[in-house]
Amino acid sequence: MQFLGRILDTVSSVSTLFSNPYRVRDVQLSEYNGKVLLKQEGRLALYRNQKSQSWDCLLLCPESPSMALRMFQVASEGDAMNWFPQYALKLRPFYEMLHPPLKPEMLQPIVDCLRNHPDWSSAHIAVEIGLRDCLKHNYILSQMNARNNQGQTPLHLACERGDVGCVRELLEECQACTDVKDKNGETPMHCAAKQDSTLIIEALCAQLCAGVNELNAAGETPLHIACRLGRVEAIKGLLMGGARCDIMGSNGYPIHTAMKFSEKSCAEVILSINPNQLLAEDPLYGGTPLHWAKTAEMSRLLLDRGCNLNYLSKTGESPLHILTKRGRFEAAMTLLTHGADPNIKGQDGNTALHLAMKLDHMDLIKALMVFGADVEIHNDLGETPGLIAARTSKGFDDIMYVTAAVTAMSRRFAEVDGLKTGSGKIDKLLCLDGGGIKGLVLIQMLIALEKEARRPIRELFDWVSGTSTGGILTLAIVHGKSMEYLRCLYFRMKEEVFKGSRPYESGPLEEFLKNEFGENTKMMDVTHPRVMVTSVLADRHPGELHLFRNYNPPALQRDPPYRSTATFQPLTVPQEQLVWRAARSSGAAPTYFRPMGRFLDGGLLANNPTLDAMTEIHQFNKDLKAQGREAEVCRLGVVVSLGTGKPPQVAVKSVDVFRPSNPLELAKTFVGVRELGKMLVDCCTDSDGCAVDRARAWCEMADINYHRLSPQLSQEVMLDEVSDAVLVDMLWETQMYLYEYRDIIQTLCQQLLQL
Repeated sequence: MQFLGRILDTVSSVSTLFSNPYRVRDVQLSEYNGKVLLKQEGRLALYRNQKSQSWDCLLLCPESPSMALRMFQVASEGDAMNWFPQYALKLRPFYEMLHPPLKPEMLQPIVDCLRNHPDWSSAHIAVEIGLRDCLKHNYILSQMNARNNQGQTPLHLACERGDVGCVRELLEECQACTDVKDKNGETPMHCAAKQDSTLIIEALCAQLCAGVNELNAAGETPLHIACRLGRVEAIKGLLMGGARCDIMGSNGYPIHTAMKFSEKSCAEVILSINPNQLLAEDPLYGGTPLHWAKTAEMSRLLLDRGCNLNYLSKTGESPLHILTKRGRFEAAMTLLTHGADPNIKGQDGNTALHLAMKLDHMDLIKALMVFGADVEIHNDLGETPGLIAARTSKGFDDIMYVTAAVTAMSRRFAEVDGLKTGSGKIDKLLCLDGGGIKGLVLIQMLIALEKEARRPIRELFDWVSGTSTGGILTLAIVHGKSMEYLRCLYFRMKEEVFKGSRPYESGPLEEFLKNEFGENTKMMDVTHPRVMVTSVLADRHPGELHLFRNYNPPALQRDPPYRSTATFQPLTVPQEQLVWRAARSSGAAPTYFRPMGRFLDGGLLANNPTLDAMTEIHQFNKDLKAQGREAEVCRLGVVVSLGTGKPPQVAVKSVDVFRPSNPLELAKTFVGVRELGKMLVDCCTDSDGCAVDRARAWCEMADINYHRLSPQLSQEVMLDEVSDAVLVDMLWETQMYLYEYRDIIQTLCQQLLQL
């Protein structure tokens, strides 16, 4: 039995030994009676256990004479002789400073740290474990500026860990040096910059730390590091502590680093404290922060603060050139929608379109051409974008199609430029359909008309009528807004207006309208051309069409459309109506925005306002005649109706609605209700089809020249679409449509200029 017991003891000892030989354990000193004491230094003793063939390191505890702490039990003499001197040297400050009784759990993290980092001093270990009381031990104080294999002092380590209390102890009580650099050339301040806290930086700056503007081996100051890692609070502390923004690093100035790594909050902090950094040129390339921006969000941050959009760097490149070369479509769109010039020549005389053609990046090619990139500009090698496309582009046919459109239109400028405007006895009417963000189609067609006629739209027409987005554009035309400006504005506005889920908050849309038209501008502040903006009075049933005008309405007595059983609040007169409220009322599309008081979107009754506008003009002339002012009557001679694009027709599975008798019929009824509801909405708001046929027929009967322009789209575009790629494709198809109908556009412009 004794033999069996010895075997079990041996197995248990070996099992314990190989499970974790460095685990700190409580042991009885009596177990080591008769064992060979190999070494003793201070309170550490090394024994050889011949029974289990192990070497045991014990920490003697004076407060418990019968007990000890076994620090390790290894099976190799080499391991024992290697670790025992280190334990004896580095553990002394801890067992002398820690309050008894010592427990295994108190010493375990210390010995683990010692073994994991044999190059660390006791001071490093104390900082890592957070044993601030041990920092006062004389031996640790003597190691206060010792460096590990990476060249880091305990202060580096404390800063890297973000231990504010330890940093203060090292600085105030231990007199740790703040200017020591590690192997990467980093001072403790560089380490502090990696933590998102101002407290450590403030503690270092209070000791006049010399490293606040030092460059490390990678060419970064602490401010560069904080910008790269997105440490906003650290940036605030560094700037308050004397960090400079004009020190060149490997990634330019700190603002350039923030842009390169797309750290928006960091860039905002730098610009709020030092606004001049908006114009900072990096010494290497001469690029501004906008040249370093990679994303749409970062670009908007700078553009909203008024940076130079078309600035050329030392390499002769604008921000648009850089983004095009990198193929960054979203960020490039942000620049284009803020007015970037797509025709600036850069390195080797290339425009952004030359670069996009070389990349064969169709989305960028479309965007640049839609925003007016010149397809006939030659670079220094005599190449046009079209020539490059012929060599490299897979979409060459489409590119050449739009190229031909732009070229043909530009060549016809001279043909119509000499035409003279008429005497004014013939009136011309422009009607703009509704369609939400598809108002961009209207803008693109209006730009084409302006280029063809070489006149602003407001000078080509005597009457302008619009619904919803067309109503907003109608008011913009009257108030002298540039079409190119409106195209950019629509792209920017959608991000703010179509945010969240439907129905969208009305505030952003109303702020947008107030900013563009003025908060107190009245409808009659501008009276030419005459304006009709449609809306629907929704405080009654059935609802009625209402026109917001910049002139007094005809005074003729009209038959009331319905017999009323209620008394309604009277409508305000044009002299009192605010422009922004009229625009908001016309665009109050149900389910998209809430009503504007008692007004809903005019598209509910007149999404194509042509016939309603012609009726209004007839009533207006009739009123003039009734007043004996026949000399002021002008016959309507030209009607131009612009649509927001026709979606493709698709098959409808079922519009049958019936009472279901089983689950399958319930599903069919649900599909039928959905399809029927969509069809009813589409029919009520349809601006093509029958609406166009009726308008054309009435114009032919009245001997009025009628022109309808509305491109066929390859896909349905939602009223609240926000994808730049989808919208650019929509405008690209519009541009191809304009080329296909170039002869009609030329004839139309000749009529507008001659009458």
